[in-house]
Formats: sequence, C-alpha cells, structure tokens
Amino acid sequence: MTGSAASLDVVTADGVVRGRRWDGLLTWRGVPYAEPPVGPLRFRSPQPVRPWSGVREAVDFGAVAPQRRARNASEDCLTLNVLTPTASAPRPRPVLVFIHGGAYVSGSSSTALYWGDHLVRRGDIVYVSINYRLGALGYFDFGEYSTPNATFEANLGLRDQIAALHWIKRNIAAFGGDPDNVTIAGQSAGANAVTTLMCVPSARGMFARAIAESSPVGASNPVERARGWSRQYLDVLGADPADAANALLSAAPEALVAAEHTLSTRIVDEQPGRRVTAPTFGDDLLPEHPLDAFAGGTANPVPLIIGTNSHEGRFFSVFLDVNPTKPSRIEPMLAHTDPAVRTRALAAYPGYPRRTAATDLGGEITYWLPSVRCAQEHTRRAPTYSYRYDFSPRLFDLTWMHATHGTELLAVFGVVDDRIGRIATLLGGRAGLRAVTETVQAHWLSFIKNGTPLPSWPTYSTENRETLIIDAPTRVENDPNGDRRQAWTGYQRPR
Repeated sequence: MTGSAASLDVVTADGVVRGRRWDGLLTWRGVPYAEPPVGPLRFRSPQPVRPWSGVREAVDFGAVAPQRRARNASEDCLTLNVLTPTASAPRPRPVLVFIHGGAYVSGSSSTALYWGDHLVRRGDIVYVSINYRLGALGYFDFGEYSTPNATFEANLGLRDQIAALHWIKRNIAAFGGDPDNVTIAGQSAGANAVTTLMCVPSARGMFARAIAESSPVGASNPVERARGWSRQYLDVLGADPADAANALLSAAPEALVAAEHTLSTRIVDEQPGRRVTAPTFGDDLLPEHPLDAFAGGTANPVPLIIGTNSHEGRFFSVFLDVNPTKPSRIEPMLAHTDPAVRTRALAAYPGYPRRTAATDLGGEITYWLPSVRCAQEHTRRAPTYSYRYDFSPRLFDLTWMHATHGTELLAVFGVVDDRIGRIATLLGGRAGLRAVTETVQAHWLSFIKNGTPLPSWPTYSTENRETLIIDAPTRVENDPNGDRRQAWTGYQRPR
C-alpha cells in the first residue's frame, strides 16, 4: 500500500479484508489475527487463522474479551484494528501498536480513547490496536489439569499479544507500514505487557522499541503460585478437581469471569501487592521474573520510554480497588521487610497512615518504584528515557485526583477537543492540556519514527537520573523524588 494507500481492499496472508473511510482516514476493524479460542481451543495457545476466500468485511470493532459488565463480549475476541492516513507515502510508515490496560481483567481496543486518529493524522503513522484474552481465560495456569484429550496452557493473554505481533510482522506492509519499524506501547496492564514482552525471548525481532506508561513491571507470578491459585479457583467455580478439564471447558464464560473476580478480590486482601491475573514466569515463554531479566541484562535491548504519573494511587482508591493503597494492605506487604527499611520508607510519606499518604505510597510502590528500577537497569544496555506526568486540570485537582493513573492518555492520544478532553477541562486547564499534548505527542512520535524523542529529553543515566517532568511548563529534573527512592533502598517487594 506504499503507493496505493487509498485502497480499501488489502490482501493479507490470510485473505482479503475490506476496510472503510472514516473521518478522513482509512480503517480496518475486527481483523482476526488468530483462530477464535473457543470450544477445544479454550485455554490453548492462539492458533493461526484459517485463510478465507472472497472479501472479508472489516468495518466494525470485534467483540471484547469476556469481562464484567461488558457489552458485546465473546471468547471470539482475538482481533486487531489498523488505522492509516489516506494519502500514499513514498516509503513504508512507522507502526505503533497499542496494548490496552485494565488489570488484565477489563478493557478493549474499541474504547474511544484508544482509537488513535489524532496520532495518525499528526504523525503520519500506521496505528494498530489489539484485543487479547483476559482474566481466567488469559492469565491462569491450569496446566496440571491437562488430560490426553484436553491441553491447558499458560500465559495465554501474553501469547495472544505475541501472535498479534507476528500477524503485524507478516501483514503490516500491505497496509503501508514498516514491519522493521514497529513500536509497542501500552498503559497500566498494557504497559506491563510491554515490559514483559521485552523479557520474552521468542518476541525478539517483533518490535524495534517500546513505550511503557505506568507499568507495574513486577506484576508476574511464579508457576507454583499461579497453579496454587488455579486450585483455589476451581473451588470457587464449584468444580471437582477430578473433573477439572470438563468443568473448565464446559463452564459459561460468565461463570469463569465471576469466579475470577471472587478469587481476585480475596487475594488482594490476603496477599496484597500480588495480582492473580498477571503473566506467569518460569515457563518456556517467560523464563524469569521481568525485573530479574532487566537486572541480568537478558531483556530485549530496544530503546525504551518508561514513566509514571505523579499521583498514581489516587485512581485506585476511588475507581478500581486492586492495589495496596490503604494501610490494611500496606502493612502486610512490609511485614517481612527489614525494620529499618520499613521505618525509613514510611517516614518518606508524611502523614501516613492517613488516606492521602497511604494512597500515594501504594501507587508509588506499585508503579513508580519498579519503573525506576527497570529504567536504571535497562539504560545500561539500551537508550532509556524516563518521564513523570504532572499535568492536572483544575477538575482533577479539586477532586483530589491530580495527575493520577491514566491521565497522561489524554495527552498521548490528543483528545483535548474530544468529549473526554472537554469534560476533563470543564473547570479550566484547556490551554495547559493543549500545550502538554503538543509536547507529549512530539516526543512520542519522534521516538516512534526515529527511536529517540526530541533532543530536549536526555537519556536516563544512573548518575543523574534525568527525568522529563511533563507539565505546563515541561522541564527536565535530575532524580525527582530522590529522597523517596533512597528511602526504599533495600526493599524487595513480595514476588
């Protein structure tokens, strides 16, 4: 499509897909990158798409993965979407692949915030967004219940993401994209997917650089723990372990989702700081914990943008109660920590255990601290760029949220004039958000195209810890919150 970008019919390796013109761009939605994981393919690795004859309509988003309170949910969810400019280009365009967040239990590429149209218009890039399996269907390890007639595999959501990247490698040139210039990006669980994919040996060569926005880098479980939780899951599901295979394959998706939610809610309090739905390490796909891979130099040495927001935890204390943002969860997390480290760390949050201090501590220990540790290790082997997003419209300040989890997405996707952007700036801050959007998109798009942000953003070093503080105005600071970083020295989060 390099010379014929206006064509709506694109020949992929699996068959012809027909897109449509949308808001001055070309889009192909709901394109399958793997066979539907239904029936005997439930709990199996994604299988190649069976080629089709004729033309397949690709004008509507595919179904979302089974999850709570979702419309249009189906196990037949392994689809992706491609968005491109209409004009032809003299050379293949850079490709951005976005992986949505949602704690690995919710979310979808069809969410309006993730449509990517502003990035495509401004950056002249090809944009791809993907769906993948969530919850028990994507992040549990039922391997010990395999039988001669039924195989259960682990890390299915992660395997789905890899399958999507393989599809992109094979097919994106037909849409005008450069298969050798692919950037993977994600936010929250999607950012964890990014940092995890960097530690998957078989994913090497599938992408050239990475962007991780608020990654809980350490969210990964060893095989033994994951299988222990799977045993508890069967009990919640009401299944007889002797008949586990049949129960897992015959249960309605809604029942699987409900059982996962019940177990996850329990584990959040029983084992705070750990997530039932997270990648599993110690298997053939992900050999070691991602933080160990970064520390040991086995992570994929591609350029990386990584950062967090200034008040990550505020979101979770109000909207999604899955993180250790209150003392009843923080105290058990620190129970086995050296008492001197514990005292020093808590003292770094004046007012603890009051709500504000506890919430900020929980957000930083989940997102900021592991991201800093990832950056300081990865920068020894590849260009690494650290940021902190501080910009907060007046509405967010008045509601105590400030620059909380996910708010940087308003700037990344350039939605200042869309409905969500107008709501966010209802009480002021529109000009500030517009300026921040200009800065963020300029850096992100430069990185996507060339592998480096603009020259005003220096690489991260262990000596100075250069960090871009994204605000109005944006600036570079050395080792922001360095006192807190040092206060956590010696702390090892439960794995």
